[in-house]
Amino acid sequence: MGVWTYLNDIYVAFSVKDAVDILIVALGIYSLLLLIRGTRAFQMLVGLFLIVAVLVISQYFQLFTTQWVLDNFLGSFAILIVVIFQHDIRRALAKVGRGVFFPQLGRGEETQVLEEVVRASQSCANKRIGALIVLERETALENHLEGGQPLDAKVVRDLLVSIFMPGSPLHDGAVLVQRGRIVAAGCLLPLTRNPDVDRELGTRHRAAIGLTEETDAVVVVVSEQTSNMSVVEGGVIEVAADVNALRSLLTDALGRKLKDQAKGQEDPPQEVGAAGLKAAEAQVAGDREGS
Repeated sequence: MGVWTYLNDIYVAFSVKDAVDILIVALGIYSLLLLIRGTRAFQMLVGLFLIVAVLVISQYFQLFTTQWVLDNFLGSFAILIVVIFQHDIRRALAKVGRGVFFPQLGRGEETQVLEEVVRASQSCANKRIGALIVLERETALENHLEGGQPLDAKVVRDLLVSIFMPGSPLHDGAVLVQRGRIVAAGCLLPLTRNPDVDRELGTRHRAAIGLTEETDAVVVVVSEQTSNMSVVEGGVIEVAADVNALRSLLTDALGRKLKDQAKGQEDPPQEVGAAGLKAAEAQVAGDREGS
């Protein structure tokens, strides 16, 4: 009786261990699919699965030439995965280790920084001045920015607006806000390589999409043509109907709840993908002209 009890305990222990093991793997695969869903990585992953399926079929039907070609192709499979999915791997690791926005700032300081960004964006929109403001989070952006002019200044509306004035030598680039300070201006951002992005999108929007596809940064874009204000995160553009909507979008994107977030906000923000940004901007511009 004691032996059977002992064997049964071992069976139960191994069963629980196996169940936990399978659950961990399943959660990992599910999280990976959620991460790459709707991206180029998902299409490439489907292609790799098709190649593996052809390999299995060639082995079953003894198609030696096809099998030899695929064996050599998949011989360095791990290196192939790293090369193809390098940007997505960086994004995944950044999301795993991502903390809160401005971890070294107090809530009051963070609120002040966000408010100055919102006010500067509103001022640029009213004057039809294009703007591109990058808010760094956990992922360091030094390797993604080029040609920037180093600064060390407090985030204030007047300074941001003056940087983006057409006569300023730094107005064509992006401003980088890091740990509650303006650390660089005139930065060049990597443009998106997503073929599904609307070809008529301007350089600012394409740069914002490109940077947020590779990092966890949040980017505020003000369109020079339509005066629309947008928030870009994870390669997705969300157009703000007004300044209150912009404040709400920034707050939600940065994962914090500001006390005055919902104050005075009546219309919800309009959410669109990159491909639909042009139609959304035209609609908002038409409403302004009609008023």
